[in-house]
Amino acid sequence: MIDYLIGTVKNINEKTITLLVNGLGFQVVVPSPQSCQKDQTLELFVYMHWNQENGPSLFGFQTEIERSIFLLVIDCPKIGPSIGMSILSSMSPSEFLQVISAQNDKALSKINGIGEKKAEQIIVHLKHKVQKLLASGVAIPEKQQDFVLWQNVSDVLVSLNYSRQEVSGAMQYLTEKHMGQNCQLDILIRSALSYLSAGKM
Repeated sequence: MIDYLIGTVKNINEKTITLLVNGLGFQVVVPSPQSCQKDQTLELFVYMHWNQENGPSLFGFQTEIERSIFLLVIDCPKIGPSIGMSILSSMSPSEFLQVISAQNDKALSKINGIGEKKAEQIIVHLKHKVQKLLASGVAIPEKQQDFVLWQNVSDVLVSLNYSRQEVSGAMQYLTEKHMGQNCQLDILIRSALSYLSAGKM
């Protein structure tokens, strides 16, 4: 199993690059091929995916957290590698983790190939897995405490028996109003409860 490659970029296509490694050219699908430059040395974390019709494909990522997120996404039911790459080409790992923690299906549904139903499905499937990822030792992104904070707000609302739709609406409201303000947990919870009690769903 190929896990990691270091080589020279020889060709750049719409979705793939050709990475020359010790005389062998590997065709690798990457999130943003156009960010690569010919003849540059590139180090990639790699995942090999097997398709019954097309055989093996290599997917490459410049950071371990990108690969971890990709693997989480394709583990969702009926979600394939193309959607995983679309997500990583549209937003950074930090942005994706924030979207999942805040249950912001509106932001996720804007990505090519993801509609409203798929966005909801991904969030429901990954909500708790993202929390475990943040608690693991794998290349944790900066501002980890921010993700945990938003996850805690969501958990509190769920424990108060609000529906998934109500929680999602409240989290989107909080994202628009308080993102980047370094608010404490109790302030966010009070704001969410005020929004929900006002019947703004």
